[in-house]
This record gives sequence, C-alpha cells and structure tokens, in this order.
Amino acid sequence: MKAHEMRDLSLTELEARLKDEQNALVDFRFNKAIAGQIENPARIKNTRREVARLKTIINEKLSAE
Repeated sequence: MKAHEMRDLSLTELEARLKDEQNALVDFRFNKAIAGQIENPARIKNTRREVARLKTIINEKLSAE
C-alpha cells in the first residue's frame, strides 16, 4: 500500500495495520531463525519499511490534532 493511500485511512485502521505488520515481521524473523532460510528474504525489508511508513503517518496524524 502506498503512503498516499495510507493517509486516507483512519487512525484506528492505521494502528491495526501497524500491529498486523509488526506481527508479520516477528513471524518472518522467527522463521528465518528456525529454518535458516526463508522463501523471499526481501519481504523482511519490505515489511520493515511498511512499519516505518505506518509509524510516520500515525505520528503525522497525531501531531496534526
């Protein structure tokens, strides 16, 4: 999801999405630690960026209030 699409979401939707992405990141890291390899290692990087993007937009919305 692009940043401009995320800005259209409400704060509660953004926080729910952030929680989902953080859980996915934990799962990716766990699978990498257990199996040693994962199917698509770029997904970890993309998920980290998505988490950062969500945190940034949440902070923008909170500071605008």
